[in-house]
Amino acid sequence: MPHSRLRAIWALVSMNGFLPLKRQPLFLLNTLTSPFSFLFLIFVVSGGNPTYVQFAVAGGMVLTVLSIGTSLQTDLTHYKQDLKFHEMAVASPISAGTYVMGLALSEFVYSLPGMIVFVVLSLIWAHYVFLGGLIVFGTLVLLWIFASSLGFTLATYLADVRETFAVSPLISIALTVIPPVYYPIGALSRWPLLQDAAQFAPTTWAANLVKGAMGLAPLSLESGIEAVVILLASATLLFLIAWKKAQWREN
Repeated sequence: MPHSRLRAIWALVSMNGFLPLKRQPLFLLNTLTSPFSFLFLIFVVSGGNPTYVQFAVAGGMVLTVLSIGTSLQTDLTHYKQDLKFHEMAVASPISAGTYVMGLALSEFVYSLPGMIVFVVLSLIWAHYVFLGGLIVFGTLVLLWIFASSLGFTLATYLADVRETFAVSPLISIALTVIPPVYYPIGALSRWPLLQDAAQFAPTTWAANLVKGAMGLAPLSLESGIEAVVILLASATLLFLIAWKKAQWREN
């Protein structure tokens, strides 16, 4: 059983991750467009100020991983509503967990080149220590779990792929533009309500971890643990909501 589960996951990763990139390498640009647009804009406006560029690189990593969730919701909806691939998967021996894990990993593979680019940029612009690198890696994994749970949850409520085109930009704005992902949270000190509201965005906590690892903001052990707990709790809550609503196969 474990062997067949791994084979099913690998098949989904190949189908939805490796094959699209092999057939059309231009898909790589899709994962880099938004993060690099913000990076380029901040670089030009700031005159190449290293601090601002470092914040943009940290935000780019967060946005790149979050895009996994928006891509996953589109693919899950497309496979379910248009191709009816979801029905084939339900009729097969694989479980819902295997199906979602395979597609989530495929989106990870899809976004991996963009993440590598931003990690390299962070190494160039920031001064890492070994612990900082581990914190960034762990944060990106936690954010991937959250983004995948978000995509799975949204896909259970969307009935048409066209709906995902309307939802995805709103998710990106709500989780990466308004919250302090590309800028320090202290910039919101003049607007206390916005600063308090930003605490409810899991991406705020993920960005705080990345910025702390890059030396852009103070990061204490207590705040680090709090950020990890919030990311895991958010992902678990979303997954449970989706799992309760989703129907895999009738008993």
